[in-house]
Amino acid sequence: MLYLVAPAGEGRDVYATLYAQRMFFLVTLQPRGAQFEVIPYQDARHHAEVNLSRCRRDGSDDQDRWKEIFHQTFI
Repeated sequence: MLYLVAPAGEGRDVYATLYAQRMFFLVTLQPRGAQFEVIPYQDARHHAEVNLSRCRRDGSDDQDRWKEIFHQTFI
């Protein structure tokens, strides 16, 4: 089971496993399915930080939700 950590742009999202929360995947949706790439903790955190910065800059209504997911995942 995976949960969404942050969007990564260009049809890609960062996911983490529910059970081993230190395993992160960059998932790219393609016409014939999805491509999963294991990424390091720091890369996943970077994508999440960029997402939080974008939400703050844009005044997104989802900012509190993304901040909570960030804290649950990385803090």
